[in-house]
Amino acid sequence: MAGLDLTGRTAIVTGASRGIGLAVAKAIAAAGGNVVLTSRSQESADAAAAQVGGSAIGIAAHAVDEEAARRCVDVTLERFGSLDILVNNAGTNPSFGPIIDQDHARFAKTFDVNLWAPVLWTGLVTRAWMGEHGGAVVNTASIGGMAFEANIGLYNASKAALIHVTKQLALELSPKVRVNAVAPGVVRTKLAEALWKEHEQAVSASTALGRIGEPEDIASAVAFLVSDAASWITGETMVIDGGQLLGDALPFRQGAQLGV
Repeated sequence: MAGLDLTGRTAIVTGASRGIGLAVAKAIAAAGGNVVLTSRSQESADAAAAQVGGSAIGIAAHAVDEEAARRCVDVTLERFGSLDILVNNAGTNPSFGPIIDQDHARFAKTFDVNLWAPVLWTGLVTRAWMGEHGGAVVNTASIGGMAFEANIGLYNASKAALIHVTKQLALELSPKVRVNAVAPGVVRTKLAEALWKEHEQAVSASTALGRIGEPEDIASAVAFLVSDAASWITGETMVIDGGQLLGDALPFRQGAQLGV
């Protein structure tokens, strides 16, 4: 599809040293785009950029470090001459257990990285380039922001807020900048290991499409959302979960096998 061609466009992908972020960077590069990958350390950023190859570069920038974020935006514009795409992928989950048992430090870190950082980076790229020239922003949310689960309620609350902020930004930055989000289900990443590593077979069996997600599943959707093929889509959150949000698929399969 011609609309998926990103030749001549430049993207920043935050939290891109591994997992979904790295897969997104690879997908954008494969579509012809220039990519700047951020990570907390220069070493990991460089290693990720080397995996992407081509014109990709890595820049050390902790997602909530405003000075580092501003420097990353400046270097991107100096290097490539435009900043057309922002993927706010960096995320964290330092908390586990009921919300009322979390301390302020965990609360602050969760919301700083998962919510404030996307607002910070979106503001910087809009003022530096997109506000005048246009562009596309994609935030990495989660199906957790649309449901309720034990022990990760604080994380899910931050993702629910990000889904709301995505819609708000889509209106505030229209018509120049499109802002959308993706909501992954359980994906084979380090951040989500607790949700699948010890019981992948059971999670896969209960998922409508019979497997957990791979980072590439999310990357393909992001590449679509930042392309011209999605030029009339803004303020949306695309669920990419193999049907996990639908609920447990096992009873339906068992019923089909029994002919009922």
